[in-house]
Amino acid sequence: MALDLGGERANGWYVDATFGRGGHSAAILSQLGPRARLFAFDRDPAAIASGRERFGGDARLTLLHAAFGSLRQTIKETLDAQAAEWSGVFYGVLFDFGVSSPQLDDATRGFSFMKDGPLDMRMDNSSGLTAAQWLADAPEREIARVLREHGEERFSNRIARALVEQRRATPFTTTHELANAVSAAVPTREPGKHPATRTFQSLRIVVNDELQQIDRALEQSLDLLAPDGRLCAISFHSLEDRRVKQFMQRQSQEDPVYAGLPDVPPHAQPKLKRIGRAIHASDAEVSANPRSRSAILRVAAKIGVAA
Repeated sequence: MALDLGGERANGWYVDATFGRGGHSAAILSQLGPRARLFAFDRDPAAIASGRERFGGDARLTLLHAAFGSLRQTIKETLDAQAAEWSGVFYGVLFDFGVSSPQLDDATRGFSFMKDGPLDMRMDNSSGLTAAQWLADAPEREIARVLREHGEERFSNRIARALVEQRRATPFTTTHELANAVSAAVPTREPGKHPATRTFQSLRIVVNDELQQIDRALEQSLDLLAPDGRLCAISFHSLEDRRVKQFMQRQSQEDPVYAGLPDVPPHAQPKLKRIGRAIHASDAEVSANPRSRSAILRVAAKIGVAA
């Protein structure tokens, strides 16, 4: 997390907002002392179950089955239930956006068109509408908007029209049904990319409210971080990275309303300092994990006196 975990920080509080299967949490815990606390979030019940099995004996880790858009409230409710005091000092908050490899590889989750499975796509498959349910009722104009805005799909109108026409006869229930319908509707293909890639990304984002979750979580991270605490965010496509980049840029500047004034009130002063440039996966990392090819890491520090 680009942190010096010596001294007080080694026994500080941290957040892994996207637990997945625990890779980041394991790396963080390996650097922490016995009095440290790590709050790890995930919407996926399977991820939480896996974490309890893997880390069940580590009292420093608190696993939370919740969306990261509720960071602040969930941590507060957890501490209240434990009758524990809020330290108010988090030295790091880490996000790793997008879908996890186990979710992609499990055909029953419906995230990928590589294997046929139910058209689900929910990160929390215990609640909410599935992609099939959303697609069955969404108006054609709304489908086109989602494909255009969440997938940057240039054939959004054509695909939306084809999906609505086909669902009149047979509702979509599987990933291959959807992928085949999109493939038939798209007149040209991007080299090296399946024609349904952008459609699947779009539906996953809307089903899970991903972009709004990111916006809420980034804002809440400012309230959690201690002075000089690090905000680290890993993105995998431009919609995620653009939000992170703009948030860090906006929070690292004075409120433009007060531009040129000699006295800027505290609430309008910069809250973050960007650390270095965006970091991309190395060739060695991509070789070991091809899915890291599009990963971008951005880091910022909460402005204040270092601990």
